[in-house]
Amino acid sequence: MKEYVYQTQGTCSREIRFSIENNVITNCVIVGGCRGNTQGVSKLVVGKTPDEVISLLQGIQCQDGTSCPDQLAKALILYKESEK
Repeated sequence: MKEYVYQTQGTCSREIRFSIENNVITNCVIVGGCRGNTQGVSKLVVGKTPDEVISLLQGIQCQDGTSCPDQLAKALILYKESEK
């Protein structure tokens, strides 16, 4: 199982690490940011498909037009594009 790493932009978090197996997110860690929120988001996305998470989180704003959840959606979009 490969771990993917995404460097966040415009948020307090610094990076997002996630693993996907059989089109299901099996692990997610958001490094930095508001600890309780990022841990909660990380746990909630495990067991979901990238498409489910993207539809739930894309466009959520916190500051500078983005947020940690939005950055996770962007990371998953890039993952999907790289798998084509």
